[in-house]
Amino acid sequence: MTVSDGVGHRIVPSKEHDVTQRTWFITGVNSGFGRRMTEQLLERGDRVFGTVRRPGSVDDLTAKYGDTFRVDHLDVTDTPAVKEVVTRAFTEVGRIDVIVNNAGYGLFGAAEEVTDEQIVRILDTNLVGSIQVTRAALPHLRAQGGGRIIQVSTYGGQATNPGACMYHASKWGIEGFMESTAKDVAPFNIGVTIVEPGGARTEFRYSSLQMATPMPEYDTSPAAMTRGAQDRSRPSLGDPGLMATRIIDSVEQSPAPRRLVLGSDSYRFLQAALSERLAEVEAQRDTAGQSDITEED
Repeated sequence: MTVSDGVGHRIVPSKEHDVTQRTWFITGVNSGFGRRMTEQLLERGDRVFGTVRRPGSVDDLTAKYGDTFRVDHLDVTDTPAVKEVVTRAFTEVGRIDVIVNNAGYGLFGAAEEVTDEQIVRILDTNLVGSIQVTRAALPHLRAQGGGRIIQVSTYGGQATNPGACMYHASKWGIEGFMESTAKDVAPFNIGVTIVEPGGARTEFRYSSLQMATPMPEYDTSPAAMTRGAQDRSRPSLGDPGLMATRIIDSVEQSPAPRRLVLGSDSYRFLQAALSERLAEVEAQRDTAGQSDITEED
């Protein structure tokens, strides 16, 4: 049995859970990791229900893969639309094995340089959008007896660079949400993995990165280092195709890996940041308890 998507394409529902052929829901399949994951999954025979903000941006995939690929328009900042699209996806395909929160973008600039509108937009997209996709999917994942949630983050969800305060705020926020949610949903056989990629040779830096209007006061500040982020003469280290493969392969691991570090640069930044934070905490081992209530009090 097939189900029409209302625009002339069909998607084949899975009658039984076949671990060799999964169904994936991926936000932002028009570019970056979302695009590369979708291509690899469809090529190997999996089903993908993808979302895009720009209609027509994946018409080539629709034409090539027809029955196994469905695309829907979605702006993840529109919470009612998120709930509608996620519900429609589960209704039409019957079971979705993996939810991938991939949609997002970067914003560089010091705290004073970014506008109020830019702050709201990046938090609504990178943080609230992923939260709402997850919340919309959870009732369905529980009802079907389990599944996997993959959150595409960045090493910048644990480490920081100057000039990217709002980007880091959105990523640190979603990592906190996912870590806590992973503990809440583990009894329902729902695994959660946070992906920590380093720099990758995608168009992210050039088409999905917004730059705040520079203030001359920050010309000599470390924040100014981000102003050259879109320089194409400095390519990133990571192979996006290989990274997409690693993300896909992580679904085979049980239990779900809590974090997936991709790229030597990601490992280097994460190791340094976490070591520094741990050292700062351990240095206060003897003084931390001085603020505890004692029996004598």
